Amino acid sequence: MHLAVIGGSDAGISTALRARELEPSADVTVIVADAYPNFSICGIPYYFSREVQPWQSLAHRTHADLEATGMTLRLNTLATGIDVAGKRLTVRDERGTESTIGYDELMVGTGASPSTAGISGLDQLGPDDGVHLLHSMGDTFALEAYLDTHRPETAIIVGAGYVGLEMAEALTIRGLRVTQLQRGLEVLSTLDPELGSLVHDELTRHGVDVITDTRVEHLSKTNSGLTVTGLQDGRPFKRSAELVLVVVGVRPNTSLLTEAGAATGPGGAVVVDEQMRTGLPHVWAAGDGIVTHHRLLGVTYLPLGTTAHKQGRVAGENATGGNARFAGSLGTQVVKVFDLIAARTGLRDHEAVSAGFTPYSSTAVADDHKAYYPGATPINIRITGATDSGLLLGAQLVGTRGAEIAKRVDTYATALHHGMTVDAMSDLDLSYTPPLGSPWDAVQVATQAWSREALTR
Repeated sequence: MHLAVIGGSDAGISTALRARELEPSADVTVIVADAYPNFSICGIPYYFSREVQPWQSLAHRTHADLEATGMTLRLNTLATGIDVAGKRLTVRDERGTESTIGYDELMVGTGASPSTAGISGLDQLGPDDGVHLLHSMGDTFALEAYLDTHRPETAIIVGAGYVGLEMAEALTIRGLRVTQLQRGLEVLSTLDPELGSLVHDELTRHGVDVITDTRVEHLSKTNSGLTVTGLQDGRPFKRSAELVLVVVGVRPNTSLLTEAGAATGPGGAVVVDEQMRTGLPHVWAAGDGIVTHHRLLGVTYLPLGTTAHKQGRVAGENATGGNARFAGSLGTQVVKVFDLIAARTGLRDHEAVSAGFTPYSSTAVADDHKAYYPGATPINIRITGATDSGLLLGAQLVGTRGAEIAKRVDTYATALHHGMTVDAMSDLDLSYTPPLGSPWDAVQVATQAWSREALTR
């Protein structure tokens, strides 16, 4: 059996590894558009901050490690078409030579591309001009070369999501004066504004000039440098710098599948079922190019690396004759911004309403460990629950790096996965020692506060 896999990132490599694990006799070929299979794109900001060196350290596995599993890698090879009826792929190598690859089963993990948010002028400027996107190892090398060659002192980052925030930190560490522009009312729009404001304050404390409620409309190059213009709070806005980094989200890469007849859904992503079937015979898909099955929202689009790994594993198992199902995402995320950690899982109020719940949210502040033990720091925790059933719907947390924020958001994610109520959180037997927690852990202090407020509303 020959399994062809398009894509050498999280979904594609997970598919290939699982297929080889379950069916060692399977012939697995992975078609990779560049020369960097299985690299951690999530780790790129830490390469720029020089916390991770050299760049080769970003590889989850080396080329040799991957081939040692029995898979065949076709690097610098672009898949250009799928003949579903003939079960053949058309590919083009780095020399421009086209050829075909036959398959018994095909998994497409073409991922997503960086969005440009309709900013005019962006298509006429590139890395040599100081304008950068950041989504691949090629983008990484281009930005690093510009920093080394031009030694810019100022930078504008358009976007204040996860990558934008991480790059604000990285470039600040590199000595640049950073201006961060955010379209929404607060940075990190995956959090409610009252918690996002804490992240905003952390950026400001480290010298980042944060400007929110700003819609960037145009980018141009002048004798004085690069200039972005648009509207800020409804008024004309203009700001200049030597370097501009645009990180405003992604859009799914779907053309390969849609041209073969696949349907699209939320976010323009390709529709798959919970087994990663596309509806095209013998064609599976996983990763940032497909819809996300969410445990509370249903079918949506929420591209995450953790989700891509899981989807790829399911696709690899099923392509070799298995019957696995993707159990669903909860959108669990965490980010480090200088000395602060922000995390979320599940739903916020507006998402809960759209999913048919009647939500209520409350915020509590609890120490990460017993106050009498030195170094205790506060954690801001916002709980969202259903007012009728008491079902836990979501949690948002902001605290210091040493406050085990990731562990605590994972506790909520586990509770959400198993459909627990807010009150049931108090029944959990969580670990305790004064340097690390309290008899009632911070996650329970927050849910108990929600219950008290919900009862007295």
